[in-house]
Amino acid sequence: MRSRDIIQPLKQVASHPWFEKLARFGYAAKGVVYIIIGLLAVQAATGTGGKTTGSSGALATIATQPFGRLLLVMMTVGIIGYVLWRAVQAILDPEHSHEELDFKKFVQRIGYGASAIAYTGLAFTSIKLITGSGGTNGDSTEDWTLLFLRQPFGRWLVGLGGVVVIGIGILFIHQAYEAKFRRNFQFGQMTYTQRIWVVRIGKFGIAARGFVFMVIGFFLIQAAIQLNPNEAKGVGGALTALAHQPFGVWILTTVALGLTAYGVYSLIAACYRKIAA
Repeated sequence: MRSRDIIQPLKQVASHPWFEKLARFGYAAKGVVYIIIGLLAVQAATGTGGKTTGSSGALATIATQPFGRLLLVMMTVGIIGYVLWRAVQAILDPEHSHEELDFKKFVQRIGYGASAIAYTGLAFTSIKLITGSGGTNGDSTEDWTLLFLRQPFGRWLVGLGGVVVIGIGILFIHQAYEAKFRRNFQFGQMTYTQRIWVVRIGKFGIAARGFVFMVIGFFLIQAAIQLNPNEAKGVGGALTALAHQPFGVWILTTVALGLTAYGVYSLIAACYRKIAA
């Protein structure tokens, strides 16, 4: 299939009047997922209930609420909107359309593509929960790790994946430190106080997410070294591992609050982020 056979339909989707609304709905859905992950982890850390879980677990939690199926339908629509927005960013690069493509931007676009794929999987999980056909059985990170370990040079592929995930985590922390995400927001529509809090919440949330990525990457490397897919962990497993460290309650609480902050940051992005399709 030629690239223009993909690009042209995507351009038509991106130019539709409803695309921006769908993309913003996507950020809102992502925000809800992270808020649930964070709050459940805070409860687990403080012994008030809750559990450490990832995105699929967050959707399963939604499914148990009153009108859970309706809420999941709305979440699925939002997640699909987010997938489309990430695909547009990866393929059309609307935010850098008049700049030369350097290595950093190339890597960023690869990251957008990987995000689109990951959230496509999450959308399928949500659909399975809606239809009652499961969706949260097993650990998808372990499943994927096992699949790669069975391939030629699988150990090296998984180890390289761990290094890449750690690198992404470091990149997130660097972005949080420099607050480069500010350029993606329509600060002209906010008050001075709102801008200050967006930066604070964004820094805390993005840094916490970056730290979790680094933990996930570490366990992928462990899985490669030991040739054991059970060593690989997703977000939920990474949070559980943090709880078992010295001062684990404090570490988990801090990271969980950070992930909650990232969810709030995503909700803010749903309202004020620049969506240039």
